[in-house]
Amino acid sequence: MRQMALVGFLQAQNCSNYSFSWRHPASRADFTSPEFYAHIARVLEEGKFHMAFFDDRLGMPEYEGGAYEDAIENGIRCIKMDPIATLMPMAMATTRLGLGATMSTTYYEPFHVARMFATLDLMTKGRIAWNIVTSLNDTEARNMGREGSLDHDLRYDRADEFVEVVLGHWDTWADDALIVDKETKRFGDGSKVKRLDYRGQYYNSRGPFTVPRSEQGHPVLIQAGSSGRGQKFGAQWGEMIFVVYPNLEVAKKSYASLKEQCAATGRDPDGMKIAHLINPFIGATRSEAEDKFAVTSALPIEADSLMLLSEALNFDFGSKPLDEPFTREELDSMTGLHAMRDRVIEVKGPNPTIRDFIEVTERGRVRDPWVGSAKEIADRMEEWFTTPACDGFVISATCVPGTYEDFVRLVVPELQRRGLHHKDYPGKTLRENLGFPRPGVGAWKRRA
Repeated sequence: MRQMALVGFLQAQNCSNYSFSWRHPASRADFTSPEFYAHIARVLEEGKFHMAFFDDRLGMPEYEGGAYEDAIENGIRCIKMDPIATLMPMAMATTRLGLGATMSTTYYEPFHVARMFATLDLMTKGRIAWNIVTSLNDTEARNMGREGSLDHDLRYDRADEFVEVVLGHWDTWADDALIVDKETKRFGDGSKVKRLDYRGQYYNSRGPFTVPRSEQGHPVLIQAGSSGRGQKFGAQWGEMIFVVYPNLEVAKKSYASLKEQCAATGRDPDGMKIAHLINPFIGATRSEAEDKFAVTSALPIEADSLMLLSEALNFDFGSKPLDEPFTREELDSMTGLHAMRDRVIEVKGPNPTIRDFIEVTERGRVRDPWVGSAKEIADRMEEWFTTPACDGFVISATCVPGTYEDFVRLVVPELQRRGLHHKDYPGKTLRENLGFPRPGVGAWKRRA
């Protein structure tokens, strides 16, 4: 029976996906401690989640001219610790939970990323995933010595080569290259480690690579691009695709389209799982869930929306009155998340206002909350999963760790009772638990 994948959405910072979450009276304040992340990992593993995943940015939200003080005063994603280091306490606290981390193709080198994630995969016995991002914020660019972010499509063109290099290095060691025989004094078979010698338009990388293959072959690849070019990239490379759909009808069509695009690359569409992000508010009764939502709804402030829109679109949303229409020139100057800008124009017309952006994107607010009892939440998840509109769900918390605790305590048993979620991990590696085959050396090159 087909079963859904569950992923916990995390950020290594003072808040969750929502900048206001630190204000919640039940949110823990020890977010810079290893105990905080270890506890979340144990909760997710108790619920047999497939993975905990760290989103990341390489900069702090700010307005034009570098005005970042509002971010610190209001706790708007102002702390962003390194996700690789942060997942280590989680790895040490668990034995089966998969662990995903973000690393940018724009600001790191392919060899470095390949070595980092291959090593993590060995240290966790095959439980690692790499979230591939191209980085879209000007604040990130300036922190990395650039004047601004790269052109949208160019970022993905470079990323295609970047992933080829990373996969190429991961494929240069045969599974049986290591011998480690002290009696014969032979450490490895030199004929079974190849040099990559990659030369492309954007990247060159020689090798030989310095890390052998892991129990799951190599890390799982995550992608979350929503633009047309981003979807093409995800169809080519992504094994876990994270999406946010506005409704079931759109989700159903987009799900089918992504699977078709995946098949067109020569891949097996069943080797790609699409997980929809949801924001659940769960109670023993619907009334209790509604009370939890009411508490959270009072937490966002205007600055949350303005700063996060500025960050996402590389435009100063604090520079205009809320109800003054944008000019065509101002809209064209917005870089970053093109799909977000285009959605606002589609809904509000050619000259939307800042208030329109806040209303349509719900940036800094809870977007499409799922409010209800465990049965009601499970009913909705089952509908999306069986339509099908997704292969699983990314659970986004508004109270940390409370949302995860509620989900594991109330919703997971209901999903397990229906046969929609596994009662125990079927294997030891992330690939086994997701139902992905272990990739052989060079498997990605053998696509049509």
